[in-house]
Amino acid sequence: MAKRTRIIEGTWNCTSCDTKGIPARHKLCPTCNNPRELTGKESEFDFGDVDAKSGKSLREGVTDSETLEVAAAGEDWFCAYCGAANRGDRPRCKQCSAERTDDAKAATSKDLDAPVVAPQPVAQPKKRMGAKGWLVLGVLFSCCFGSGVFSYWGSRTHEYPGEVTGTEWKRAVVQERFTAVAKTGWRDELRTTSPRMPVNGAGEVAGVANVRGCVSRQRGTRRVADGTERVCRTKSRRVACGSEEKCRRRDKGNGFVEEVCEDVTKYCNESYEDCQNETRYRTEPVYAQECTYDTYEWKQVDRRETSGTDDRPRWPELSVSGVDRLRREEHYSVHLRYEDDGTKEHVLEPKSEQEFVAWKKGQDARLTVTNLGKVEQVVPR
Repeated sequence: MAKRTRIIEGTWNCTSCDTKGIPARHKLCPTCNNPRELTGKESEFDFGDVDAKSGKSLREGVTDSETLEVAAAGEDWFCAYCGAANRGDRPRCKQCSAERTDDAKAATSKDLDAPVVAPQPVAQPKKRMGAKGWLVLGVLFSCCFGSGVFSYWGSRTHEYPGEVTGTEWKRAVVQERFTAVAKTGWRDELRTTSPRMPVNGAGEVAGVANVRGCVSRQRGTRRVADGTERVCRTKSRRVACGSEEKCRRRDKGNGFVEEVCEDVTKYCNESYEDCQNETRYRTEPVYAQECTYDTYEWKQVDRRETSGTDDRPRWPELSVSGVDRLRREEHYSVHLRYEDDGTKEHVLEPKSEQEFVAWKKGQDARLTVTNLGKVEQVVPR
């Protein structure tokens, strides 16, 4: 598609006499005759607003040949002796007549992005924030910002001296016997196996024997195809819907920009129905044979418990025959007190007897505690 090109002239402001909106063709202020400088506000040009949708400048383009000649002169250069701005095609400074040298500074051309004009909000009368508003603000702060700060603060730790105020232990010995029982199971999972009795409480095989009394029961469900159905869903797609003007601008480095506009394809969202034949499913029960069978399992026949405080743990006495076995259970607690603006209590639970017997009543300890009161570590002193 054909491109349309035009030249847009910018304006600058004199910082010496505060004259505003000086056309870029003037390198000297028409009011005070001071030259435009490279640095500061005088190096910034205003090219006017642009259409937010197309990027086209709302300012009229340059049409007279004399101004177009200034725009085509190339990037401005700034005299190394007096700092005055000069047309790119001039060999000498217009202000001081110094010859253009290699250390003369040149303005730099660049692409200009079309600014997006944001809608201006309608001014509303200010209202005082009530208690409810402050509460909502506090909740938002806690969720969006305060949670991270609170989490960081809560994880910080401090060390406190502590003392063991007492110890507790509990132990139990459970006697189990390999006992004949009847169970149920699915027929296809049962494999007949001869049982084997344990020797010294080990080496047993439960076995599966005398499978009997099988009945049909629901074991689960399954999905099965039940025909097809036409299913339509609303979807959207991008389609060409005419054309629209789009413009881009190039800074010429001398207070002018070159604007190029062209018509490009415009795309819109279009809704449509996507219909397909899909398989319909139904759920049906699945049946299998459930049977009774004989087997063996360990069952508790006796249990002995003992406990104590501030002494060495011991196991209760319980004797068993060769077909029985013993199972042991143990639990240990160490009670500590530490100071943190008052008396605090903590219970340490060692995992083994070796860890437990390392603690004695009256023993000093050091506790690492977070700001939220969680005890992270306890070590003896």
